[in-house]
Amino acid sequence: MQPELCVIIVSWNVSGLLGDCLQSVFANGLPDNLMRVVVVDNASSDDTVAVVRARFPQVQLICNDTNRGFTRANNQALAVCSEPFVLLLNPDTIVQPGAVQTMLQYMRAHNKVGVVGPRLLYGDGQSQPSRRRYPTLAMALAESTPWEWHFPHNGSALRYRLADQPDNVTQQVDWVTGACMLIRRQVFAQVGLFDERFFMYSEELDLCRRITKAGWDVVYLPEAVVTHLEGQSSAQIVAARHIRFNASKVYYFRKHHGWLQANVLRMVILAMFICEYILEGIKWLLGHKRELRRARISAYGQVIRSGLRLNAGSN
Repeated sequence: MQPELCVIIVSWNVSGLLGDCLQSVFANGLPDNLMRVVVVDNASSDDTVAVVRARFPQVQLICNDTNRGFTRANNQALAVCSEPFVLLLNPDTIVQPGAVQTMLQYMRAHNKVGVVGPRLLYGDGQSQPSRRRYPTLAMALAESTPWEWHFPHNGSALRYRLADQPDNVTQQVDWVTGACMLIRRQVFAQVGLFDERFFMYSEELDLCRRITKAGWDVVYLPEAVVTHLEGQSSAQIVAARHIRFNASKVYYFRKHHGWLQANVLRMVILAMFICEYILEGIKWLLGHKRELRRARISAYGQVIRSGLRLNAGSN
C-alpha cells in the first residue's frame, strides 16, 4: 500500500523534545507502510541530527546549513511529499493516542474540509487556545502585545481566540494554530505553499486565509488531542521572537488589509515597546531586579531599532 500521510516536523535546537515528539508519532500515528516522516533541521547546534539518525533511521532527514526559517523549511519538506494528507507538527508536541486517526477519519468523511486542527493541551494538561478568528486591527493591537501583558483579559484578544465559543465542540473556524495541522495535499496544489516572506509566525494564518478564500473549510476537532509545550525553540532568542512575531503580524496586515492598517499597526506596537523600554529603565534606575530589567531593556531596544521590518531578527 502507498503511504497515506506525510508528517513534517521543522526543528531547531530542541533535540530532546524532538525525540519525544517522534516517539509519540511512531507510537500513535499510522503504521510505517502508511506514513512517511520528514524532519527538516534548521542548522541546529545541538545533537539533533545525531539523535534522529541514531534513534529514528526511518525518518527522512533534511539538514540545512543555515536557519532558513519555519516557512521555507516546511516548503522544502512539502516539495518531497506526495501523500494525500500532510500533518504539520511542531517538535515540542506529543501526539496523543488516536489523534492522527481521528483527524484523518474526519478529513476522509468531509470532502470540503482542507484543514483540521486538534485540541491542544499545555504540558500540565490545561487546554491551550488553538482556534482563531481572522484578526481585526483592534485584535492585532490587543493580542500578544505589551497591551495584553498589562490587560490579559481584554475583550479583543478574547474574541480573537474564540473565548466566547466552547472548546469541546467540533466547529468550523477561520484558522487554527500551526503547532499541529492536518492539511489535504490537494489544497497546496490549489493555493500554493507557505509564503516564505514570513520567517515564522502568522504563516499559518495567511495559509488558512488563502485556503478558505479558495472555498475550503478549516475545522477545529477537539476529539483529537495533542500536547504542545509552547515556544521551546523561539524562547531561546527573546528579542528575535518579539521582532519576528510582530513584523510578521504587520506583513500579514499589509498583504491582506493594505498599507494604511499595516503602518498604523506598526507604529502603535513600536510605541508600546517604547513605553515598555522607558518603564523598564525607570525600574532599573530604582534598583528593582536589575538583571531582569537589563535583559528586557536590551530586548525591547532591539525591537524598537528593528522598526518591525520583515527581515529583522533573522539569522
